Amino acid sequence: MAICKVNMLLSSTIIIFLLLPVLVIGECTCDSETTKIGGRIQSLKYKLIAIAAILVAGAIGVSIPILGRMFNALRPENEVFFIVKAFAGGVILATAFIHILPDAIDNLSSPCLSENPWGKFPFAGMVAMMGSIGTLMVDSLVMGFYKRQHFKKAGSQQVADEDSVEASGSHNDHVHVHTHATHGHAHGSYVASADEEANIGDSDLIRRRIVSQVLELGIVVHSVIIGISLGTSQSPIVIKPLLAALTFHQFFEGMGLGACISEAQFKSCSMATMAVFFSLTTPMGIAIGIGVSNVYNEGSPTSLIVQGIFDAASSGILIYMSLVDLLAADFMNTRVQSSARLQIGTNISLLLGALCMAILAKWA
Repeated sequence: MAICKVNMLLSSTIIIFLLLPVLVIGECTCDSETTKIGGRIQSLKYKLIAIAAILVAGAIGVSIPILGRMFNALRPENEVFFIVKAFAGGVILATAFIHILPDAIDNLSSPCLSENPWGKFPFAGMVAMMGSIGTLMVDSLVMGFYKRQHFKKAGSQQVADEDSVEASGSHNDHVHVHTHATHGHAHGSYVASADEEANIGDSDLIRRRIVSQVLELGIVVHSVIIGISLGTSQSPIVIKPLLAALTFHQFFEGMGLGACISEAQFKSCSMATMAVFFSLTTPMGIAIGIGVSNVYNEGSPTSLIVQGIFDAASSGILIYMSLVDLLAADFMNTRVQSSARLQIGTNISLLLGALCMAILAKWA
């Protein structure tokens, strides 16, 4: 039931983001660059190519770790998966620090906004900080809720089992009481140990599922915004490098999200839904941008504020998720700590992932 609530919250949030263009239509205080009719037609062609390319790249990227469970080398319990996940963590971290946060700072400190209060306070940093803190709070509250529900259910079951044992023991023959009690004690110790292991396993699984859902929320927010930005652009010179950069961008981000979804062990239907949802967000953003490109002004104050705030919040979410839930959890894992080769491999993979995404910042 709690997972359903999280999914409903995720869906509601996405609907809000898809309606963002309505908030920024019709305002114009800073004039945007004008383009020729021929350029508009050519830019539309590149936008349609971008929709197809980004859709395919995102779908492939998010599917590789999920389908990788079919192959022993890419299963979550194998060493290769730690290296792939470290690469994905580096990609997501670089996306937050190099791609999203600078855009948020530029938008919220734009000269198109009034000096008071936007020019007198670093709102982008504050919103990013609150995004990280909010993610921590959600992570903690949801985990606490799941644990309380689980232990409450487990405690009720244990009391019922004890009552059942006592009731059945009252009818036992006195000759066999000592033997049965001895056996019962040994059996009871084994069951307690198994329950503890099950509780730990359930707690880890719940945490992975929360991580994957919150991570998807943070990625989707940014994906919709960059899709709208590309869709509203009327310059082929700007769109062409963006097309290539965003294709790789979505591929790498998809790998990071796919690794988390795979580790969360959702049912096949849920995995497919999350993968398709991620794959469609940027193309949907581009389509929305195309639809409102004639009346949408990226330089309007409302547009700058809305995009800046959501970009900053998204960067805060991704910074927390990549450092705390993806990288720290794996780098402090006993298996990684006990293997020098795996430690070196994960560190190199992390740096490569961050470097690849950092290089793409030259074009997007």
